[in-house]
Amino acid sequence: MKKVLLSICIFLLILNVSNAQSIRKNYLEMTDYEKSELIDSFYDIRSGNNFFDDIATFHMNFFNFDNTTDTSRLDLHFNLPDESEKEIFLAWHRRAVFELERYVQDYNPKLSIPYWESPTDQETTSVLWDDEFMGSFNTNWSLNRNLGGNGPMPTPANLATLYGMSDFFEFTNELERRPVHRGSHVWTGGAMPTPLSPRDPVFFLHHTYVDYVWNTWEELHHNSAFIRTDMIRFDGTYSFNGETLPVVNPNDIIDTRALGVFYATNGLASLDNYIVSNTYRPLESFYYQFTVEAGDNFIVPTGTNCVIESVNEIVLKPGFEAHSGANFTAAIDVQNANTGKKSTNRTYKPYDVVSNLQVIVWEEDDKDDTPIIISTYPNPFTETININLNKKIDCKVEVFNMMGMLIRDESFQNTDKVIIKDLYGLASGFYVIRIVDNEGNIVIAKRVVKL
Repeated sequence: MKKVLLSICIFLLILNVSNAQSIRKNYLEMTDYEKSELIDSFYDIRSGNNFFDDIATFHMNFFNFDNTTDTSRLDLHFNLPDESEKEIFLAWHRRAVFELERYVQDYNPKLSIPYWESPTDQETTSVLWDDEFMGSFNTNWSLNRNLGGNGPMPTPANLATLYGMSDFFEFTNELERRPVHRGSHVWTGGAMPTPLSPRDPVFFLHHTYVDYVWNTWEELHHNSAFIRTDMIRFDGTYSFNGETLPVVNPNDIIDTRALGVFYATNGLASLDNYIVSNTYRPLESFYYQFTVEAGDNFIVPTGTNCVIESVNEIVLKPGFEAHSGANFTAAIDVQNANTGKKSTNRTYKPYDVVSNLQVIVWEEDDKDDTPIIISTYPNPFTETININLNKKIDCKVEVFNMMGMLIRDESFQNTDKVIIKDLYGLASGFYVIRIVDNEGNIVIAKRVVKL
């Protein structure tokens, strides 16, 4: 098979009008120029389409519907093992980071969203929080961070526990609820431990790291799978008024390569098992200032456009293919990406204060934060519902009809077995059982059917 490379002059012509795919890296590998460009892109986005406000509102409105009687709506957080078909936490946030990254690359095609490796980067004096980097937004956007005020932050042992799990739903629940995900939210403070957390740009650096952890786990176990196939995604066109929302099948993005995304670590980006398609970009441009290796079924088909660019080294290994008629170039960036700096007006646009905003309450590690798992039988029922819990608690059981009206509530002490009797007078249809603990916190809601 004939393989070709385009000349450098054609490469430069294409590069000037293109957008990139993504090689994501630790923010500590970014040059000062890249950091400045990333911050400017965030200010530019906020003063333009205001993605940060829109996605924060979406995130809040769809945050956690375990706490409502509307079981038909997808929730993004705190899904429980008995409703694993709704566990879209990882996939939704992967797509959210990707959406922001596309806007960033419209500003500068050589940028990707970097990650904050929180298990090893936990100092309040870290360069992450410098006034010329993420610290720029704390005052200018009124984020009111409280760095280090709460915790705990994740440890390498937490990561080892996650990587040792082989069941996907056990992995994703452990990842979400324990310090690898939750730690950076509560440690940062301000908007981060609230449903409006995407207001803070560091949210996306944090969730890029969470995505990196999922990507690493998937490379180890190849076991991610979603039952739900119609995840709502945010792309600025959603509606809450009964219209069909844009959806994506989370199973389609289990592999980051489906979005053209690769992760670099320790100065090496390995591009493999990928077919250039120009699905999202007219030119797929992979940029990393250290070593880039492409091989092992990295294919540039006829009629597609692809550039691999590095400041230091590009290695085309066995298994790399650029077909005849493909527009492909590998190039060394002798100027280290420090060209084309835009003049950006950094609009200082404080967020409006949201009164009575819920702060997410996380259990401390020495407390029992085992999820309450509920099983009900028979379901459908006729006049009696039996409820089994996986641990004994003091609770109140509430029964709602699908109009949201409370039709029964009973209290129970130190029990893991509940029986609700004398329901024969209810009309046929759907009902919701809600378990409330003795502090008034809604533990779980589950839908049942009356014959």
